[in-house]
Amino acid sequence: MYTGKLFLIVGPSGSGKGTVISRLKDHYPGFVYPVSYTTRAPRDGEEEGVVYHYVSKDEFKRMIDEDELLEYAIVHSNNYYGTSKKDILDPLKGGAVVVREVDIQGFNSIKEIVPEENLVSIFMKVPDLEDLKGRILRRGEMTDDELQRRMDSALKEMAQADECEYQVQNKWGEVDQSVKAVDDIVQKEIEGLY
Repeated sequence: MYTGKLFLIVGPSGSGKGTVISRLKDHYPGFVYPVSYTTRAPRDGEEEGVVYHYVSKDEFKRMIDEDELLEYAIVHSNNYYGTSKKDILDPLKGGAVVVREVDIQGFNSIKEIVPEENLVSIFMKVPDLEDLKGRILRRGEMTDDELQRRMDSALKEMAQADECEYQVQNKWGEVDQSVKAVDDIVQKEIEGLY
């Protein structure tokens, strides 16, 4: 049924998933990079349709009701995030390499649907919680409650890192090494695909 490969870049908020994917886009412009849906407001500098489609909670709930999402979750207790089925499954059926960032909830949902032989999961690890907290705070203003929710989510996600096939340490200031490690995994996994 599926002839392509789905690479899931997994990890908590602030672990560098987006940075790694933006570098992969430079290396592999022919891969498919689906855009997720979220109900959260765009941050400064974020554009509609680049990393996220920004939708209302009503629209997101309609997508859930009509079974349009491959996975979705309520993250940090207040915003919905999800990925369209057709944006991932259609390219996989066509033999494409698809790359998507997800949290651990998304990964757990997707691995129930996409066969193991078509799925590669890479968990982005951070050295410690203080490092992660610093990264999250660099993103801009947030309430103490929101920061605490993100840190609580991160603890839960980090505890499940071993569920992923690969783990890559992403130390602050060493993004080139992290990208190289992910790139090496991609090269190994797509060998023989083309």
